[in-house]
Amino acid sequence: MKVSVLGCGRWGTFIAWYLNKINQDVLLWGRESSHHLKELKSLRKNSFLDLDLKVKLSSSIEEALNFSDLIIVSIGAQSLRGFLKSIISKGLNLQGKSLVLCMKGIEKGTGLRLSQVVKECLGSEVKVAVWIGPGHVQDFILGIPNCMVIDSNNEDLKSFIIKSFSSNLIRFYYGKDLIGNEIGAAAKNVMGIAAGILDGLGYTSLKGALMSRGTREIARLIKALGGNEFSAYGLAHLGDYQATLFSDYSNNRRFGEYLVTGKKYDNLSEGVATSSALLDLSLKVEVEMPISQAVYDVITHKVTPNECVSKLFLRSLKVEF
Repeated sequence: MKVSVLGCGRWGTFIAWYLNKINQDVLLWGRESSHHLKELKSLRKNSFLDLDLKVKLSSSIEEALNFSDLIIVSIGAQSLRGFLKSIISKGLNLQGKSLVLCMKGIEKGTGLRLSQVVKECLGSEVKVAVWIGPGHVQDFILGIPNCMVIDSNNEDLKSFIIKSFSSNLIRFYYGKDLIGNEIGAAAKNVMGIAAGILDGLGYTSLKGALMSRGTREIARLIKALGGNEFSAYGLAHLGDYQATLFSDYSNNRRFGEYLVTGKKYDNLSEGVATSSALLDLSLKVEVEMPISQAVYDVITHKVTPNECVSKLFLRSLKVEF
């Protein structure tokens, strides 16, 4: 099967590597100016993996879209709308294509889930799925397996992707709650920043409380938005906590740690924009989200990290449930 992967960063390049490994015919696209694409064209590798010569590389979006009807998108979540608009402005037709979003986030300013952004830009008839759940490129490359989730409102597309992409390295589960899985996947990045703040302060022992209260907080939001609150306890959210709250590979955890210790962190941390988007959603549906609020307040320097942790975990006297 032919598959186009749009985005040649860490995750997009891994997806191309993985799909080639399971014998799919893959084209990997990146912008002409992308240093990631230049590196791959020159060396056929990046700092994480070696890319098989069978994987085609291209900077032509026309070529990438014409190559396959199954399009995997792996770019920054906040760039999705602009990216889709740029495709439309070129007169390129995405009708009849199936889009799989391998990215996690909520659009800042609108509060839309990424599948909603696609529908708003391309129309309600477009087929869209999400590929989410735990896992780091560094682990997968070593052959360490994990479980992930495919979800979509299109049952045929969901079933097709799972059957085509499953292997001994990644076991895919059928998602049954697109709202809950998308919100949960995005929100775990905010919890990752919170975990990094705890690490930076030397309060790693409070991660147990963060996991318990954070999951409950996101469950309340998912329910208020019309999803199944139990999705917060699945692979998209709680199941991704080890990779996000504890791993040295987690960009969001590292961002939170560096925020406390005063170091600069240049890698993309999706939880930064998502913290703001979550608060906008919480106001719309009137759900209290103290951890998300605290993370946002620390990022925007409204409170110090110590004040944040003290308020959340050390002073309040409340009934747990």
